[in-house]
Amino acid sequence: MEFCLMTDIFLNKTGDLDIQNGDIVIDYSDNQHQEHILLANKGDYKEFPELGVGINNMLNEDDFLPFLIEAKKNLQYDGMKINNIKFEENGNLNINGDYQ
Repeated sequence: MEFCLMTDIFLNKTGDLDIQNGDIVIDYSDNQHQEHILLANKGDYKEFPELGVGINNMLNEDDFLPFLIEAKKNLQYDGMKINNIKFEENGNLNINGDYQ
């Protein structure tokens, strides 16, 4: 099976265009796309109003399972094949999957 590595306009840590030597940086962007989908709320992407997980909304929740299900559905909709998605003991979200 062949996996594709997405390249796209890259954003820096503050969310601004990453510009180096006067040029917009084009780089590996899979992680950036995942982050944007997890942070976005439904309706943030006008062309795809059902895309978005709204991770900030789950911060006060005790049950993380609905969030993990929603994250998996949204990432699959974006073209990822998800093998596993879970929270680690340290609180980090681990996404095991690749874009097809």
